[in-house]
Amino acid sequence: MSDTSTSDPSTDGAIRVTHEGAVARLVIDRPRKHNAITPAMARDLAAACAALDADDQVRVVLLTGGGEKAFSAGSDMNALGEITDLWAFRNRVEYAAVVRDMRKPVIALLRGWVLGGGLEIALGADIRIAGTSAKFGAPEVTRGWVGGGGASQMLPRLVGYGQAMRLLLSGDTIDAERARAIGLVEEVVDDDSLDAHATALAQRIATFSPLATQAVKAATRAALSMPLDAGIRHENELHVICMSDRGRQEGITAFQEGREGRFG
Repeated sequence: MSDTSTSDPSTDGAIRVTHEGAVARLVIDRPRKHNAITPAMARDLAAACAALDADDQVRVVLLTGGGEKAFSAGSDMNALGEITDLWAFRNRVEYAAVVRDMRKPVIALLRGWVLGGGLEIALGADIRIAGTSAKFGAPEVTRGWVGGGGASQMLPRLVGYGQAMRLLLSGDTIDAERARAIGLVEEVVDDDSLDAHATALAQRIATFSPLATQAVKAATRAALSMPLDAGIRHENELHVICMSDRGRQEGITAFQEGREGRFG
């Protein structure tokens, strides 16, 4: 297992990456500040996501926050208060977008506070698994603005218009069980089991063909923005690409031999 990190979590925060075989763990590590993200951390997160996407050894990314109290509370409020150049702010690194734009499957492990931009990061993952301590909210409206990381676009697609508006207009928080009930998270497990449960899922996905898993993600993400007929055509093109890969024959052979595929 290897470990890389940027910055210092005891002061400015860090984006930490560890590798466990084909699974990479990406940690937003600033626990003393509920993993609130500074502009420097946003840039480091973008760099880490790009590096993981480019690393052929990585097949699945586990995304979590440092410590036990929060996944992330979103943007550092002090940094937001220091904004003087709105054009530069418009062109900032949008940290939720860099997660949402990753080609590889991303599983978010969520415990404690998942708020504001932290919620938007979680919405950018492909699978969200919550611990029982997780609490979700979009408090931006109570501060005088709308979130800029995709909550107003992703939430309705996951939970429907009414549930999204209930969260976005009230600024209220909901617990993990309520989040599962409305479709915001896929699973809820005890906090003590969260890491092992999500890791086991990531390791299983990592045994599959990386071309296949990335094609599944590309096809399904297309459904968020494409009309049905265009989406089906896009899916078929990805299917043909997968058929051209050597992993196709391994899948057929494994089926014929009654075993799991070996997509090394």
